[in-house]
Amino acid sequence: MTIEIKAPAFPESVADGVVAAWHKKPGESVARDELLVEIETDKVVMEVVAPAPGVIDAILVSEGETITSEALLATLVEGVVDEGKSQSEDADVAAPAASSMTASSDDVPMGGVVPMGPAVRALLDEHGLDAQQIEASGKGGRLLKEDVIAHLAKRSGTDEGEGKRAPQESPVSSSLTLDVGGPTSERIEKRVPMSRMRARIAERLLGATQQTAMLTTFNEVNMAPLMKLRQQYRDQFEAVHNGTRLGFMGFFVRAACEALKRFPAVNASIDGNDVVYHGYQDIGVAVSVEEGLVVPVLRDADFMSIADIEAAIYDLGIKARDKKLTIEEMTGGTFTVSNGGVFGSLLSTPILNPPQTGILGMHTIQERPIAMNGEVVIQPMMYLALSYDHRLVDGKTAVQFLVTIKGLIEDPARILLQL
Repeated sequence: MTIEIKAPAFPESVADGVVAAWHKKPGESVARDELLVEIETDKVVMEVVAPAPGVIDAILVSEGETITSEALLATLVEGVVDEGKSQSEDADVAAPAASSMTASSDDVPMGGVVPMGPAVRALLDEHGLDAQQIEASGKGGRLLKEDVIAHLAKRSGTDEGEGKRAPQESPVSSSLTLDVGGPTSERIEKRVPMSRMRARIAERLLGATQQTAMLTTFNEVNMAPLMKLRQQYRDQFEAVHNGTRLGFMGFFVRAACEALKRFPAVNASIDGNDVVYHGYQDIGVAVSVEEGLVVPVLRDADFMSIADIEAAIYDLGIKARDKKLTIEEMTGGTFTVSNGGVFGSLLSTPILNPPQTGILGMHTIQERPIAMNGEVVIQPMMYLALSYDHRLVDGKTAVQFLVTIKGLIEDPARILLQL
């Protein structure tokens, strides 16, 4: 029986996608739920798995091609496959279908059946590596970028010891290392296509700056009370809540929810000539991944405890890293919290995430001298930034909103007491 392998049904907000990587080739056997192909959209990377065990009959869409919702990708000959059967025997079974396709060796994913993402595949191609020779540490034997980098570092160290390191075997770096020592130095450039997700991020950020009257107000918050509370209850918190770590994001999300209730304009959005006031707080939390910045959403965050928020943020972060976020988990937020402080940012002006009218930017905690009760003392301080759409939010409202968050963080008991 022949089964059609189709792309997932895309949501209305996703027009099309690109076939990022095939993990199988014609003639290869597959098990039920085994990864076949990855489809990259402007929001998430979707995985298509085998609906039943069998043999890949034909691949109808090549890597890099643009597809629409529920497009036909491949055909599968259903049947129980002997796992001990070699790939050559599998190829003989599907020889007619395989021979009917014109495919070069470049169409075959490097490493055969080793699951990996498109970024890892590009790294393997760049350095001429075989995925089968690299130890995979990801879930289900998935090859991660860190595995490739570790393999390259280990190999380059061995080659240096033997005095035969090749130029293409240099350690991986996010930037190009240029030799500027003499007139014969190469001026290296590398041109790569922008991913759909990166292009979509660029489009939305540019739209936010051009289509909103964005303004940013700043304040600073003394983190000493919150840090003391965290230090006092951290171990007990983890023990009671099954290993969930007590961080700062839970308090800031809760503080944002309380402030949004008091200043509903910051929790609203503009829809044409109408203003939509949301009677709920769906908080987006910005997460940095390899492809860019994604913003998964905490639904009804005002009804979540700090432990629930911390656990949800951790789970969403893992999903973002493994490209498992769904469209539903990334849409519909009413307000966003972004923590650039984890990367050492001292001060920034976060860009709005339309149609939202506000975004809170957290920054690194730094000890600074401040005046307290007529004396100069050193305290752990954090700059806060609130970017807002001035078309809907007045400056007075924005400042009062940020001052409210400052007051709640500097006296965390007010969060629990809703004061």
